[in-house]
Amino acid sequence: MQMTKLQKLPSDLPVELLARFSGCDVYDSSSSPEARVYFADADGGCFIKVSKRGTLRKEALLTEYFHLLGLGAEVICSVSGEKDVLVTKKIRGRDLTDRRYLDEPRRLASRMGELLRELHERDVSDCPVKNRTAEYLESFEEGYRIGRFDPSYIDKSLNIRDADTARDYVLKKRHLLCTEALIHGDFCLPNVIFDGWELSGYIDLGAAGVGDRHIDLFWGAWTLNFNLGTNEYRNVFFNAYGRELVDEEKLLLISAIEAFG
Repeated sequence: MQMTKLQKLPSDLPVELLARFSGCDVYDSSSSPEARVYFADADGGCFIKVSKRGTLRKEALLTEYFHLLGLGAEVICSVSGEKDVLVTKKIRGRDLTDRRYLDEPRRLASRMGELLRELHERDVSDCPVKNRTAEYLESFEEGYRIGRFDPSYIDKSLNIRDADTARDYVLKKRHLLCTEALIHGDFCLPNVIFDGWELSGYIDLGAAGVGDRHIDLFWGAWTLNFNLGTNEYRNVFFNAYGRELVDEEKLLLISAIEAFG
């Protein structure tokens, strides 16, 4: 995680937060254009996420839920005004882009598969987001409508490079998706925090809920390839998860849907 030290937090944050973190060291740790993330070195460390109005409510809800499961950060506060602000306690440890993990890629891929299987086998009866799959397909339709399309996510074996062909493929195959497991929704190395080689928790949970396990399986394989620069550990990840549960046809479908993400 990259951090740039700041003189102070932006003045447009809620006054109570500015007062709470006045006098402590603060850093910009943003990694996405959709949101700004600040780290305040106070009370054991706090992250302050700022995004457009109405965009962080679900993430706050799901972060609280994962925290109750022992899998997420403690939510200090969630504010929705001109902007949404979510403040969480720092989770002990480092995310999986840390060099110590990347330097042991086989062990990393295996642990990711094991932990993802454990997540997907959790009881989902009390999850506050009951049908993440429906939301996922709605987001795909919205992406197509507004012209959001990145063919680099589509598996090359499909030989699809234009949005209309990709949409037709998804519409024919979307019935394959189910709502079966508690998923993270963005199961990538920066969103998984380890202490040593043990899980401390998950972050960036805005896409979590009860959905199709193959969304996480797709992103787990994608992030290993992206961060390690090789697809060599894809099978290690899937075998540790349980190869019998991995449906390659669904992974192809997810790749086409993610092009509209």
